Amino acid sequence: MGLSIWGGGDLVGMTSDQYLDQLQALLPQGAAWTREKGATLTKFLQGFADELARVDLRGDQLIDEVDPRTTFEMIGDWERVAGLPDPCVGPGQTTAQRRSALLQKLVSVGGASRAYFIAVAAALGFTITISEFLEHSVADDVEHQLFGADWAFAWQVNSALNTVGELTVEDTADDPLAWWSNVPLECVISRLKPAHTVVIFAYT
Repeated sequence: MGLSIWGGGDLVGMTSDQYLDQLQALLPQGAAWTREKGATLTKFLQGFADELARVDLRGDQLIDEVDPRTTFEMIGDWERVAGLPDPCVGPGQTTAQRRSALLQKLVSVGGASRAYFIAVAAALGFTITISEFLEHSVADDVEHQLFGADWAFAWQVNSALNTVGELTVEDTADDPLAWWSNVPLECVISRLKPAHTVVIFAYT
């Protein structure tokens, strides 16, 4: 809003009392234009001040809504534009998970590296490691597993058997207190994996 003030490094909406002070400053001088707290004129102007403060606050909140990292009321519109929710995940995500998935969708440029898939899993709430396999050769020691040539195209995602997510400060009262399922991890990784590879999921 045009009459907002700067405070603490952030844009802060003016309060109802501050708007009342400004409205009273616009009044003509004279005994008829009292500034007394309990006066009828003051109560009349207070109604305008309350509404101006409400609109000012909503204007500040709009700044949060245009940022996918902080959006709340408009998260559904953001998801519609980004093609979310992901079919692999469905509509049952918490607010924090929805924001994380939205940000991942907007900034992701794809990839085929370990780091990329670890980041994808992290955005879903999973901590994983990735194991790769090499074909056995005569140079390997006797403890090396006898992998054939096809194993060069296989890789393994290692994760906990039960990854439990819990409510965060970014969630709301409508979100569940805890949730667990490895289905989203397997679905998303399987969809994004290079087409010529085979992914194996191992849980400990």
